[in-house]
Amino acid sequence: MTERQRRFTAGRRALTLLTALGSLAGTALVGAAPASGVPGGRIAPGVVYEQFDIQGTQGTAHGHLLRVDLTNPHVTLDLLYPGKVAARDTVSRLADARGAVAGVNGDFFNITETQHPGVEVTGASVGPAVASGRTLKAAVPNGQRFGPALPPGTSTEDVLGMGVDRRARLDDLTLTGSVRTAIGNFGLGGLNQYALPVNSVGAFTADWGSVSRVRATCGTDTDRAAPCSTDTHEVTVRGGRVVATADTPGRGAIEAGTTVLVGREAGAQELRKLVPGQPVKVRHRLVAADSKIPYRFALGGYPVLAGGQPLAGLDARTAAVRSAVGIGGGGRQVLLFSLDGGPAYKGLTIAEIADTMRELGSVDAFSLDGGGSSTLVARAPGAAGVAVRNHPSGGAERAVPNGIGVFTTP
Repeated sequence: MTERQRRFTAGRRALTLLTALGSLAGTALVGAAPASGVPGGRIAPGVVYEQFDIQGTQGTAHGHLLRVDLTNPHVTLDLLYPGKVAARDTVSRLADARGAVAGVNGDFFNITETQHPGVEVTGASVGPAVASGRTLKAAVPNGQRFGPALPPGTSTEDVLGMGVDRRARLDDLTLTGSVRTAIGNFGLGGLNQYALPVNSVGAFTADWGSVSRVRATCGTDTDRAAPCSTDTHEVTVRGGRVVATADTPGRGAIEAGTTVLVGREAGAQELRKLVPGQPVKVRHRLVAADSKIPYRFALGGYPVLAGGQPLAGLDARTAAVRSAVGIGGGGRQVLLFSLDGGPAYKGLTIAEIADTMRELGSVDAFSLDGGGSSTLVARAPGAAGVAVRNHPSGGAERAVPNGIGVFTTP
């Protein structure tokens, strides 16, 4: 048992599964393939699709499941994302763009800015993200996240990932970084994040995209809706030297090899000491709490099942359409799960999701974004692209910042 599993105390909750594999009668989805008349079965070697009813406290829910066998050397997982952190697209387009045979939506994200009129919505995800072995971003402060309340003992740094050893696992990824200058050094509080800790400095790279960086200075560590900071500063570093400064965070694409440092409060005061021409070295990396094996991919969400037991304090009252991912077989069996959002079906509580994933064979499980974001796609054998297998609750696919893609090779 890992240190993270020891943190999670749990209580069992009963859930009766009514499994009924078969086809789902549905209607065409706007902008995606229809979810109608699709039977369960093999998608590709090592990848199987199933669907079934689940009897929850609010009524009958309908689940869509991908069983992924990582013992098959021709099957792997990776992050689906639009190429930039601050960008979104539908799961079906993300999967087809990468040639994935299946996938599910990923992390919660910055979906609205009604609390900060005039501030651009970034669309960026909450938690850390690693794609094809490359770090994309770190986690926002807990109080800045979107989504339901976190279970006790969890945080925005929790991730589900797969190592280069081809084993899936739960972990924490914490940012460690520094800004080193001739006049002093200071720590780095963020990497390509839509929200920075109060008094910190964050780094933005070409992976961020062209969206405004102002949102990073809004809210506080405990209150997402708090006003934007009035004490900010931005420094652009290229070729190891300061090339520009500004009092207000900017927008626009960041060139490769360039880092934009954004500071708020005490962080802004540190950045004001830097002037054009001054040498600056920025370092950052994500440090795993449990695994010493580098991650091929990782994304945020939060754990609901650890060591075969549901976490303590899971919400057992609020039912909703949800997505999740489960791990079994020592990390070699991965279950990608999404509920159907069609009007004929009900949702599940987080506690019911944990029990469902356990009944399906998971030892560990991780909640992903839900509601209108919940989308599961899979390619029929011989088809050129994926089809949406569930009915997203909004009637059409929602653009999301990332997802988990399933890939096969001959």
